[in-house]
Amino acid sequence: MRYWIQLTFTMSVFFFLFSSVALAAEELTREQILEKRMDYYIKYSSESTPWYYLAAVDQYERNIQQVRNDIPERDGVVAIQFSDDFWTGILNPMREDIDLTSIVFFNGNGSDANQDGFADRKNDDDVILTMAEYLGTYGPSEIDFKRALKEYYHRDETVNQILIISKIYKHFETSNLDKHAFPLAINHDYSYRSTWGDRRGWGGRRMHEGTDLFASYGVPVKSTSYGIIEIMGWNDYGGWRIGIRDIHNTYHYYAHLSGYQKGIKEGDILEPGAIIGYVGSSGYGKKGTSGKFPPHLHYGMYKYNGRIEWAYDPFPSLKRWEREERKMKK
Repeated sequence: MRYWIQLTFTMSVFFFLFSSVALAAEELTREQILEKRMDYYIKYSSESTPWYYLAAVDQYERNIQQVRNDIPERDGVVAIQFSDDFWTGILNPMREDIDLTSIVFFNGNGSDANQDGFADRKNDDDVILTMAEYLGTYGPSEIDFKRALKEYYHRDETVNQILIISKIYKHFETSNLDKHAFPLAINHDYSYRSTWGDRRGWGGRRMHEGTDLFASYGVPVKSTSYGIIEIMGWNDYGGWRIGIRDIHNTYHYYAHLSGYQKGIKEGDILEPGAIIGYVGSSGYGKKGTSGKFPPHLHYGMYKYNGRIEWAYDPFPSLKRWEREERKMKK
């Protein structure tokens, strides 16, 4: 009896170790995952559907799946998901149908990439081809792309977010854009702590939606991400401010600046570390008001989930980016 117990235990340990090794061997690095995604984008791109259109839609879908409880994360290299009505056809009684013949009969849009007779939403090739064919029916221009997105998502905010992602991918010619930067030059003196949720009184009672980084006038302020300048100019609360939107559905808000970097403008595409302005104490009044508080950068982050946009605490991200940047400087 003892022999069989020992044998069973030994076999269990062996199986566990073998499974762990096999699983580790199958795990892909971040670089490998991005390369596989790019392979799909290039494979199914065309003159009417460039790779960065497909990549932008895929990234947007991945973004909202990460922050929405009502949308499950798709298991695959590609994140795009389709509704039953779109894939199988509105009148198709078989909501999980994968047979191409019946899908076509019911005017569904599911496609068969590998010519096996099935249009399967669990197959990455079928999924990316379906989106490529849908976008391709509208035409190759940005206006056509915008029209296709509006018809599919029905939300102007979603269309804007996907257009921004596509422009950033096109500009840098890659989807590998994970790098971030700390917003202040770390060779200057500065201080900050978690100020999320603190009470604010000017302009009415409200909570503080961001982190204040205190530094001297004129300390350079940097973009923390790859992104597009969505807005810049005066705001009675934030003074001279800039809003930058990135590929992760995040809007980065930089406020109380003393001025802007020469030459930058709305629509500019930036990379992490690009100087956008300088620390100041502008705001809390009509245009040009300054000096009502010590000089600092107010930095806020807002996430769009496909329905609403909300503020969240940037402090953990700031600490991580600061730590990474100091490590790189050593």
